[in-house]
Amino acid sequence: MDIGIKVALAQIPVVRGDMSVNLSHHLTKIEHASAIGADVVVFPELSLTGYELDLLGELTVTESSSVVKSLSKASIDNDIIAIAGCTRNVIGAQKPMISAVICFPDGEINFYAKQHLHEGENQYCSSGAVDYYFEVKGYQVALAICADFVEPAHSKKARAHGADIYIASALISEAGFETDAEILANIAATNCFPVLLCNHISKSGGWSTCGNNSVWSSTGEHVFSSESKDSCLVICSISGTRVEASKT
Repeated sequence: MDIGIKVALAQIPVVRGDMSVNLSHHLTKIEHASAIGADVVVFPELSLTGYELDLLGELTVTESSSVVKSLSKASIDNDIIAIAGCTRNVIGAQKPMISAVICFPDGEINFYAKQHLHEGENQYCSSGAVDYYFEVKGYQVALAICADFVEPAHSKKARAHGADIYIASALISEAGFETDAEILANIAATNCFPVLLCNHISKSGGWSTCGNNSVWSSTGEHVFSSESKDSCLVICSISGTRVEASKT
């Protein structure tokens, strides 16, 4: 029997380079998402640091960093998978990598590194080369970080791997949202899986972001958007082909 899954997309304020303050917003939303029954809570690209490319080398994390330990403890305590945006150094890479840290309720901690960089990011960052998937309640979930979803091969590989859901953490500006929303809708329709977007609400890296955490069904239909830059959770419930969403 398909009991479905529930994914929370967090809109949070992010302060430039202040990982302590940013972590506190993560912990609050993790607890909130768990309280309403979410299986997974997702945060935007570089949510722990802000999209501050000039600071990334100073703000890298490891599995043993205090901020990651705090996220992992929150994941364990609240019985929820937590996915946050960070930067880290990787052996063999010349520069830090824009990454996601994935914390599981059993204490496991994984990282995914952004594979496709926007113009200018390679001045500060190295790119990853390995796709990332995880399973929850029988659903295979693929992760993307911002420019990953602009490259069609990324979502195509996710579909070939058997992904059931595609989640993108991003920083999208007000001017860029319409174009990126069309790309994400096409990804959903082309690959026949729901697509979920988690975006920033704070000005970051000089960009005025727009929030609008959004969900598209496996046919590319726009299911829901927060339509705001407020701090909130968009809750997406998926069961088979049924996709529903709301804001809290």
